[in-house]
Amino acid sequence: MGKITGFMEYERIEEGYKPVPERVKHYKEFVIGLDDGQAKVQGARCMDCGTPFCNSGCPVNNVIPDFNDLVYRADWQNAFAVLDSTNNFPEFTGRICPAPCEEACVLNVNDEPVGIKSIEHAIIDRAWEHGWVRPRAAKIKTGKKVAVVGSGPAGMAAAQQLARAGHDVTLFEKNDRVGGLLRYGIPDFKMEKIHIDRRVDQMKAEGVQIRTGVMVGRLPEGSKVTNWAKETISPEELQEQFDAVLLTGGAEQSRDLPVPGRDLAGIHFAMEFLPLQNKVNAGDKVKGQIRADGKHVIVIGGGDTGSDCVGTSNRHGAASVTQFELMPQPPEHENKPLTWPYWPYKLRTSSSHEEGCEREFAISTKEFVGEKGKVTGLKTVRVEWKDGKMVEVPGSEQTLKADLVLLAMGFVSPVASILDGFRVEKDARGNAKATTEFSGGYATNVSKVFAAGDMRRGQSLVVWAIREGRQAARAVDEFLMGFSDLPR
Repeated sequence: MGKITGFMEYERIEEGYKPVPERVKHYKEFVIGLDDGQAKVQGARCMDCGTPFCNSGCPVNNVIPDFNDLVYRADWQNAFAVLDSTNNFPEFTGRICPAPCEEACVLNVNDEPVGIKSIEHAIIDRAWEHGWVRPRAAKIKTGKKVAVVGSGPAGMAAAQQLARAGHDVTLFEKNDRVGGLLRYGIPDFKMEKIHIDRRVDQMKAEGVQIRTGVMVGRLPEGSKVTNWAKETISPEELQEQFDAVLLTGGAEQSRDLPVPGRDLAGIHFAMEFLPLQNKVNAGDKVKGQIRADGKHVIVIGGGDTGSDCVGTSNRHGAASVTQFELMPQPPEHENKPLTWPYWPYKLRTSSSHEEGCEREFAISTKEFVGEKGKVTGLKTVRVEWKDGKMVEVPGSEQTLKADLVLLAMGFVSPVASILDGFRVEKDARGNAKATTEFSGGYATNVSKVFAAGDMRRGQSLVVWAIREGRQAARAVDEFLMGFSDLPR
């Protein structure tokens, strides 16, 4: 423990943001990370608890007190070694993870938690700067071939772990670049794609073969799922050519809002809107990009995807942006004695909200209205919850102006036709049916076919995807070799 009384002497230091008028003019990252002195102070606040709940609060079980202490002692290279031992991609989580570890911090019981996420961010950025992140190619090859389908964080983590175990790994991605929703869902202002590209280069050096633009299986006709594939491979071909197949695609089936007027022009899923802007940022020529310039935008859905739509719309130059949330407005502060160390229910305001957004809670859309086939507004009603049921508030109906409506109500499941193509059983929510047990975990009902990440657990966090990718890699390695030295 670096400084025994540090948690009593120092206050939490938040990462800073560049000014709103400056950052809304571009799509670059705008977070101002901690300098060495600030990181040292944050590390000193760690209490080195007898039972560090932050470790269990973190889905990848980062050894948080250890790297906090090492940062306090300015031993950055060993801090990176500790962080790298549990997390393949700290630059992803250090930027976009909501930090459940901080909510579980013991100091958070009656004070502000240690800035764990900001320390992680500082460690990995320094590691890249000093060249500590290097390929770790396997010294001995097993001769076993593994196909990983889906190149989001679960697929990337699994592919990297399996390659390091000595297997010949091919990572398949239906779109033109690796990254899944990290690439074409997360806006560049939250995470620039250079961070993915550097990891792709590392993975290639470690022996991972990457095939982009390849659709494994088929999407149903009329599907709104992003698909820029130029080639198709059948599930049967993969099962014949590889010793194991790991399905790590995303839960890409967006939740729809089937109310009158849904077929009007100007109503789009968030995942029709966000990916195109990322392609433009990458320098691609895009036809038919959905733009918010000068429009009154309503985003339906109060989560992170909705927030991403808000930030992107503001950068387009929207006339106004309003975000709807069906649930009541949460309290500004959680009931810590009731919720700690678990994820608390409280109001969360993102950087995109701060850039300009009207937030409406406990509101439901009854109908889309329009003229000449284009949406012009929404008919809404206020709602409240009684005895666990949602009821409309009499006399609260109103019509709000909207030129562009973005549906960001989450994702219901993976695309069923992909799982059906592999004859994989689904659970009640439409996800691939597989357990996370130590023995036989991540295996589906189909021989040598495994599933992990959103494909198995449904819509979730990047950090959960990395965890499942790592654990599934160990399960596949054990299936192929009879044992595994990979961490779980």
